[in-house]
Order: sequence, then C-alpha cells, then structure tokens
Amino acid sequence: MTPARDIGRLIAIMAALRTPGSGCPWDLEQDFASIAPYTIEEAYEVADAVARGDLVDLKDELGDLLLQVVFHARMAEEQSAFDFGAVVEAITTKLVRRHPHVFGEARGLPREAVEGLWHRIKEEEKAERAAAHGNTPPEHKGALAGVPAALPALTRALKLQQKASRVGFDWNDPAAVLAKIHEETGEVAQAIAAGNTDEAASEVGDLLFVVVNLARHLDADPERALRETNLKFERRFSFIERALADQGKTPEQVSLAEMDALWNAAKAAERG
Repeated sequence: MTPARDIGRLIAIMAALRTPGSGCPWDLEQDFASIAPYTIEEAYEVADAVARGDLVDLKDELGDLLLQVVFHARMAEEQSAFDFGAVVEAITTKLVRRHPHVFGEARGLPREAVEGLWHRIKEEEKAERAAAHGNTPPEHKGALAGVPAALPALTRALKLQQKASRVGFDWNDPAAVLAKIHEETGEVAQAIAAGNTDEAASEVGDLLFVVVNLARHLDADPERALRETNLKFERRFSFIERALADQGKTPEQVSLAEMDALWNAAKAAERG
C-alpha cells in the first residue's frame, strides 16, 4: 500500500486492521481500555518532542497520536456509537461555540473576558451533557467537579487549584504561597525528626501541592517546569559521567564531593 495524505486512507487502513478474518490479530484483540494507556503514552511522546524542539520527531509523534484517535473512533463505529466523522464534527462545533469572539458576535473582547467566556461556555456544555444523560448538572456537584482522576498528579493539582480559585479560594500573591511552602517544609522536617516516615511522606505531598500553587501564581506550567528540570538533570549528570570517563573513572569510584564539583562545573558551562 502506498502512503497517502488523505485522512480517509488512514481510516480505511484502520478498518482493514480491525476486520475479522483478514485483519491484524493484535489490533482485533484490543478494546478501549487496552488502548487507553497507549493513547496517554503517545500524548507524552508528543510533549517530549516539543520539549526537545525536535520537529521531525514531532511530526511522527503527532501521527502516532492521530492513530490513537482513529483507533478509538473505529472501535466506537463497530459498536454503532459514533465514527471518526462525528469526532471531527464534535470538535469543530465545540471550537466555533467556544470562540464567539472570533466566529460570533462577541468580537473585540480583552483576554480576561475571553477566558471568562470560555469557562462559562464549558460549564454550559457540561450541564447540557449531564442533562442529556439524566445526571445532576456539574455545578451541583461542587466547584472541583470534572477534573479527571487519571491526569498526572501535577497537572491534576493545577486544575483543582484553578477551579478553587474561580470561587475565591486562593492566595492573593506568590509571596503568600512561598510562606506556605516554608510552613510545609517545616512540617516535613518535624515528621522526619520524629522518625514518622508515613507522616513525612504525607507532608511531602502537601509540599508538592503548594509548590504547584506557586507555579500557578507565576503563570508557569508545573508539569512543563518539572520536565525541563528533568532534562537539565540528565544533561548535567551526563556531563559528570563524561568528565569522569575522561579520567578513567565511574561515578561509583569517586566521592559525592567530587561529583558535586563536576555538577557545579556543568552548571557553569551551561551559563557560560
């Protein structure tokens, strides 16, 4: 089969893979639950390509993520629930509806008003979906309703805090959050001094939650910030390993002080 730019070709290939008797045995065994972890993994690989600034990889990873959408849509079509076209129609309708300042009558709004309008429209959509399913509208379930439990912990903490902030439960400035971080650090220290590892672990969770809040007040995405720090750590540790290898040594053969000196050298090299 020859490559194609037509989305219809990709949909047809997916249908062929899922055709009993002639399709791929592995693809035929899959269901929504078994494919979901791959969907999450592919989304992370897209984010990784973006973080690395690798547009060649980004093209490939976006293709892998698109395959996940096509896979889910095909399985839904087999159950007569919806097809890929319905997915496209749903997101198109949503984008137009959520951008009345672009496609409707609410043109010329400042950014703050646009964000407020966006959130109001999202809440209306949730209420409509809940009503269609015969459920209580989300606004009757509490201010924090609707944040998926399966999100990465940092991202979920951020979204919970954003929702709480919209109803006034928030600090006024980053300095107040920083003071809370100092308080939580002290509680971690107390738990460690008391030899209570379970309590210390719980306090670390509180500390992480407040650090996410500080990132939010600084308009920083905590997930992205930590990804960048992870990359920085890998880069600097690789510097240590290379420097030691040039001396015919490994990290296991030197002291922490020696590695710390090389770490500082790596930092200086990056800054210089």
